[in-house]
Amino acid sequence: MRNITKTFGSVVANDKAWLDIRRGEILALLGENGSGKTTLMNILAGIYFPDEGQIFVDGREVSIRSPKDAFGLGIGMIHQHFKLVDVLTAAENIVLGQEGKGRLDMKAAADRIRKIRAVYGFDVEPGQKVYDMSVSQKQTVEIVKVLYRGADILILDEPTAVLTPQETDRLFAVLRNMRDDGKAIVIITHKLHEVEEISDRVAILRRGQFVGDMPTAKTDAREMTNMMVGRPVSLNIERPEPKGRTSRLEVKGLTVRDVDGVTRLENVSFTANSGEILGVAGISGSGQKEMLEAIAGLQKVASGSVTYLDPESGAPEELIGKDPREIAAMGVALSFVPEDRLGMGLVGSMDLTDNMMLRSFRRGHSAFTDRKAPKVLARRVVEELEVNTPDISTPVRRLSGGNVQKVLVGREIASSPTVLMTAYAVRGLDINSSYTIYDLINRQKEKGVAVIYVGEDLDVLVELCDRILVLCGGKVSGILEGRKTDKREVGLLMTRLGGGAEK
Repeated sequence: MRNITKTFGSVVANDKAWLDIRRGEILALLGENGSGKTTLMNILAGIYFPDEGQIFVDGREVSIRSPKDAFGLGIGMIHQHFKLVDVLTAAENIVLGQEGKGRLDMKAAADRIRKIRAVYGFDVEPGQKVYDMSVSQKQTVEIVKVLYRGADILILDEPTAVLTPQETDRLFAVLRNMRDDGKAIVIITHKLHEVEEISDRVAILRRGQFVGDMPTAKTDAREMTNMMVGRPVSLNIERPEPKGRTSRLEVKGLTVRDVDGVTRLENVSFTANSGEILGVAGISGSGQKEMLEAIAGLQKVASGSVTYLDPESGAPEELIGKDPREIAAMGVALSFVPEDRLGMGLVGSMDLTDNMMLRSFRRGHSAFTDRKAPKVLARRVVEELEVNTPDISTPVRRLSGGNVQKVLVGREIASSPTVLMTAYAVRGLDINSSYTIYDLINRQKEKGVAVIYVGEDLDVLVELCDRILVLCGGKVSGILEGRKTDKREVGLLMTRLGGGAEK
């Protein structure tokens, strides 16, 4: 790719960007949120057409005006959000849209899928319905789908964002097999330890421009981060000692069942203290979401109690039975960032200012605002968290996923809570933005806020949190001291192989 330029209105997504992709190699494409990584790959995949620039495949200049053109050149992209039909089988999804005469031979298609599976080590069953699959299996179907169409240049956008460590290991084993078979693979990711583990070469974009590339073996996380940001960045998470630690939230015997009567959370008990970060670890779907929503009044509770202790008087107050507005008015803030960022918390069609107005600012001073108008707050959030947006009147849905996340987390922290619950606060964020969020969370802790932090990165949980609550299958399998544990011990408890005693 040479001198690729792409603009969206006043925003320059790619500015004369260069990129070389080689066969038999895994290339990691790095950059901050809004640096143009996904846009550049969408151009290669035929989803966008560049304003300027040239693309050469095997030395021949080509024009890619549609995904069909891209497939014709052997280029396939696996997106963050899967494009599968739930009620169809894996095989039906894989052959969907294929050209051919007459009725499709599904038996022949299934046989071909099994051959692809055998070559690369995929875990995919052609006859399985998509709605019965895990996230990892759905991703596998997407990869097989592009291979079935003959792709030998594969682009994966944030492929490990919602995978467990075990699923990530399996994916990496498959990617190595594909590389060894001569495929060219590009991974867009923010996880630098994964870059070091899986990639052969690293290419870095900054503000839409190509900064440089290098063999992964000849660089490290610090150099990569400095190149992404354009200045030296500290990669140390400060963990101040808790001061004046007192009980703020006491959860006892919390049990939650879904609409089908399936138990999602069973007899969960813990205490969240002021001036402390309580981490929550667990394989995806272990009850983290249900636990936070139950505390916030968003989820019906089968049994148990959630007692809030007033910071002024220490008087206990039961939260079960109160609606979310009453709970929020007491200072219990839920900053929940689910996979669908715009499905909860923010309204995509509204601009930044209007989304700030969805929260009322009642008490004290926050990291962002001195209780002035939401417009002032919107400007401060944009400035403090370096939100990449043309202006504060831009609809939130036009922002990149990482920038949407900054707006949501920033707004919740700005509401001056006494209990701050954050789930996946840095999912999809670049490393510089992630460390900004860690710093903001630590500032809340130092103000005496009780922070409950649900995270996926075990390295961060162990480095950031004072205590770590581990969930496994909806039950508490242990509570560990952050300063006295390591990610291996946390990982064992996540699969209930550990002891389970509080430390």
